[in-house]
Order: sequence, then C-alpha cells, then structure tokens
Amino acid sequence: MDLAHRIARLEAESQIRQLVARYCFYIDDRQRDLIGTLFTDDATLRSADGVMNATGVDAILDQYDGRFDVLGPGHHFMHDVQIDFVGDGQTEATGRVSGHAELWRMNRMMVAAIRYDDVYRNTDDGWKFADRVINFLYYVPVADYPDILRTPMRNHAYPDPRPADFPEALPSWIAYEQSRGRG
Repeated sequence: MDLAHRIARLEAESQIRQLVARYCFYIDDRQRDLIGTLFTDDATLRSADGVMNATGVDAILDQYDGRFDVLGPGHHFMHDVQIDFVGDGQTEATGRVSGHAELWRMNRMMVAAIRYDDVYRNTDDGWKFADRVINFLYYVPVADYPDILRTPMRNHAYPDPRPADFPEALPSWIAYEQSRGRG
C-alpha cells in the first residue's frame, strides 16, 4: 500500500468516526434536519429486536420522530469504533460501535449499553450510514442497573422486559458456553 493510499485510508477512518460522533450529537440535540444527512438515500436503520425497521431517509426520520415522542433528554456516548474497509476501501466499510446512553423514558431515568453494527458508504457528500443495526446489552432503569447482568431479560425499554440482544444470542458466545459445558 503506497503512502497516498494509506493517507486516504486514514482520512476515511477519520470521516467515519466523525459520522458516528455527529449521529450522537444530532440525536441528542434533536437536530432532525441534520440526522437525514447522515444516511444514504437507500439506508436502513433497524434494531435487533425488530421494533425499529426503516428504509430510506424519510422513513428513518419518521422512525426517529416516534422515538423522540417517547424519550425525554438523553446523552449518547460512543466508546470503541471498529472500522473494516471492504475491497480497496474507497467506497464501502463495515463497522461495530460500542457505547452507552443515559435517557429519560417511561417517566424514569434509564441507562443502556449499546452496540451498533454498521455499513458505511462513501458518497459524493462523504461517508454515510448505508445500514445501521442497534443492539442492546441492557436498557434499564437506573435503580435496576446494579443487578441487571444477572438475567438475560435486560431490555426494559418497553412495559414488559425482553431478552437482551447480546451476548447470549451470538454464535461465538453460544459456542464458547457449550465448549465449557454450560450451553
């Protein structure tokens, strides 16, 4: 890989990291007009539990309107960003992003541990989300946080607790637990 290609790769990675950061700020600040600029025209935004499932910028924005209708203030923090370039790395990349959010939902303070599975596409306007899937390790009232990892029923974002999206459903987790006689 020559120097020019290495520099282009670093610039692309920086742009994707900025995309991830902008997503958090735009969501938290309810900058609806800017949220749409983060996605390709044919993008999908989904949740692993199937509750969120939108294709196209207009549908994604409508979906966020629905989310914002049930959420008060919130603060999203992204921690680790893993970016893997596809092919020559000039037009597509995949990524995994870990983070957490502090949110007001269902009249109480909640905290969520999040993992995003992303596909990024380089467009004439820069790198954008082509596909984003949100997964939850937990989504719970703050009062329930100290003991939440004791149970797989860690998604309390809805009136009835639901199973967490990860890690118990991951093939790697299942295989490891089975190899240790626990699966």
